[in-house]
This record gives sequence, C-alpha cells and structure tokens, in this order.
Amino acid sequence: MQKTTDIRADFTASLVVFLVAVPLCVGVAVASGVPAELGLVTGIVGGLLTGFLPGSSLQVSGPAAGLTVLVYEAVEEFGLGALGALVLAAGVLQVAMGALRLGRWFRAISVAVVQGMLAGIGLVLIAGQLYALTDTRPPGTGLANLGGLPELASDTVWSDQALTASAVGVGTIAVLVLWPRWKRAARLLPAPLAAVALATGTVAVLGLPVARVEVTGLLSAVQPPGGADFGQLAGVGAVGTVLAFALIASAESLFSAAAVDRLHDGPRTDYDKELMAQGAGNAVCGLLGALPMTAVIVRSSANVRAGARTKASRVLHGVWLLLFAAAFPAALGVVPLAALAGVLVHAGCKLIPVRDMVPLWREHRGEAVVLVGTAVAIVVTNMFEGVLIGLLMAVAKSAWETSHAHLEVSGLEDDGPGAGPVRVRALGNATFLRLPRLLDQLETLPRDRDVILDLSGLRHLDRACAAALGNWAERRRPAGPDPMAATTPAPPYRA
Repeated sequence: MQKTTDIRADFTASLVVFLVAVPLCVGVAVASGVPAELGLVTGIVGGLLTGFLPGSSLQVSGPAAGLTVLVYEAVEEFGLGALGALVLAAGVLQVAMGALRLGRWFRAISVAVVQGMLAGIGLVLIAGQLYALTDTRPPGTGLANLGGLPELASDTVWSDQALTASAVGVGTIAVLVLWPRWKRAARLLPAPLAAVALATGTVAVLGLPVARVEVTGLLSAVQPPGGADFGQLAGVGAVGTVLAFALIASAESLFSAAAVDRLHDGPRTDYDKELMAQGAGNAVCGLLGALPMTAVIVRSSANVRAGARTKASRVLHGVWLLLFAAAFPAALGVVPLAALAGVLVHAGCKLIPVRDMVPLWREHRGEAVVLVGTAVAIVVTNMFEGVLIGLLMAVAKSAWETSHAHLEVSGLEDDGPGAGPVRVRALGNATFLRLPRLLDQLETLPRDRDVILDLSGLRHLDRACAAALGNWAERRRPAGPDPMAATTPAPPYRA
C-alpha cells in the first residue's frame, strides 16, 4: 500500500505539474493551428492513460513544442479532420515498435541529430511565433517565415495594435526569464503560469485591443476522424507524416526518459514498455482527433523537482486538467494570443543549444557540423526530410571517423647503392573513404626503389581499396628490378 508521505508528495507534485501544463497545452495547440481545447485533451490522455501505464514512473506526457511545426504542416496539408487519423496510425506504429522491443534502439540515434532536430524546430517555431507575438498570421513555414521577418518588423513599427500585442508578448518572455530568479515565488507558482496570468490580468485591466484565444468548447473541439480521413493515409505524404510523428515522438520521449532517470533514484525506465505506453496514448489521442503526445522534459523535470514519488502524480495531473477543461473552458477565452506566443518563443529558444555549440565545436567538430546541418535542413525543407538528411550526415560522419587507415613507412632513410626495399605497412580500416589519401601517400614513394606493401595490419579492406591497391602494385612492377616487389608476403588482410 502506498505510504502516506508518498501520497502527500504525489498530490503536491501533481498540482505543480498541472499549473505548468495548462499554458503549455494551450500554447502548443494554438501554435499548431488547432482549437486550444485539443491541447488539453492530449494532456488529459497523457495523464490518465499514459501516466497509468508502465514504462517510466515519473516522466509526464502531453503535447510538445517539438511537434508543433510538424502538426501545423499536417493540418495545413491534410486538414484538421485527418490529424486524428495520422496520430492514430503513429500511435499504432509506436505500439508495434515497442512490442518488437525496438525501444532500446532509439538510444542509438545520434545525439547531434536529435539536438539538431530540436534546434531546427526551435528556429521554425520562433520564426512562426514572432508573427503571433504581433497578432499577425505567418506567411508560411520555415524559410518563408524567416524571410518575412524584416517586413514584419517594419509593419509592427507603424501599427499600434501590433506594437501593443508585441509589448504583451515581450513582457511575457521577460517574466519567464526573471520569475525563476525569485525563488520563493517560483516555488509557489511556475513561471509559465505566472507569465500568462500576469499578461492576461494586464490586458484585462487596461482593456488592451489584442487577440485572444478562441474557445469552441471541449465537446465541440473533439472530432473523431471519419472514413474519408483514414482514406488519406494511403498517400505518400501521409505515410511520411505518420513516420515522422512516430519516430520523432518516440525519440523525444525516450531521450526525455533517459534525462529524467538521471534526476531521481527510483525505478529505471523500461524503454519498450514506455514506447508502448506512448503509442497507446497517441492512439487514443488520434481517436479523439487531438494532438500527438510525447514525454515532455519541462513537465517531467517539474514533477521530479516537486518531490513526486510514484506515477500517481502524473495521473492526478491528468485529473486536474480534465476538471479544468470541463469546469472552466471559458477561462481560456481571456488569454491573449501574444502571451502564449511569448511562452512558445521562450520554449523555442530553449531548444537551441547555443551554450553548447562553442565547446562542441572545439571537442567534436563533426558532431557540431551534423547538428547545424540538421537544423538548417529542417528550416530549408521540412521536418521529415531534415531529420533524414541529419541521419545521413551522422552515418557519413561515423563512416569517415571509423575508417582510420594510415601507412607506416620504413627504409626511406637508407638511400645508398645497397639500400634494401622500402617497407610500407597499412594499419586500420581501409575503405573507399580513405582511398584518395592512401594512394596519394603511395605515389610519393621513390620510383627507383623496391617497395614491400604489407596489408596484414588492416582490420578491414573493402573491395574498392583492394582493387585500387592491386592496380597500384601493377603499375609499380615495371619500375623495380623485382616484378613481385610490390606485393606482400603476409596475408592480404584480416577481416
């Protein structure tokens, strides 16, 4: 039976997580181009269903800023009705991957790709929310939003309404940055809720003419997908979106689980069960036509720091979200959109690892290149293609770094009439990636000396290298007195 101290700690932690989750759920939904209530629905499912299932005991699930851009693009391309079908298919795919015990393999994904993915999402999210910060509709996604920022700045200067909205948004960001420094207040009220509450109160008191959240009602917002919506899943674009939802949500959830495990001393995460729990949650969210969910590190870390002991805290946070959505839906209608945009701009900035870039460049330049390349690819193309480009870059980097091959040359110092042959020993992994450098080194050897090329020190020799080295040996034979001098007496290579 659960201890009384655990119940008290979980109850308190659930209230903290609930207060953190409300503005984030609503903000992510609005930024995704769907009714605000759907963000709360996803948070409720993340608490009541995913929170109850086994996997990770303390991490909290809900709508995440990391999927905002992808959801927005999906709604624009396929329509709001098809969003549920896409999320449902992604959830079923996650459950299948967990049942096949593929959860642990997500830990093999390059950290640079994940960081680059989040950085790219952060850049696109910030670019889009800067328009919402001024009550302006963004012109498109990615590059279009970034390219339109100068025009947005000039238009804002000459518009009183845009200046008012931007002041509300910038004020919200300022509160988000400064509030955690006020330790006593931060313990009582999370920064996101404090920032949105202060912005809402200021707008109400001063009667500022800014746009507010449109409220449709919880039951009206929930629209299960129909047959025509499922029919769209047959398209190539829809399949790509489903894969992107499933893979990105899974990677973000399992990376979050690894981070949360480092914050507490309780039971460790079972990655396969957690993947199935996330899939079950997404399947239900899909049936309700809601947003996709992931485990969210902001809510999860708040849960741990608030003293949560068991999964009861995250289940209770879902209960509080349900009560809020059912009893106080009209409360969302007074929240200014610029305040929510400020919350998401702040969240987007946190996704960009600015502080880590300089030390990463100094210590692991290849990782830094993959990170930046992935982020740029996402901004230039889209989420799915950008992540694929990042993965290809990571594979190419790993192949390059693991194909270490070098030549040890001895005997060059003996250049007299009776000098013996030049001995060249190849070491490492000789692949086509290192072939140009190896051939350049071999071509520098003197043409009037015998050369013995020993390949026995190679751990791997691919077909391209073997053929090129054989051709080099054939070309060397006429120059030396011994036609067989450019061969090796040892085995050509060891596998």
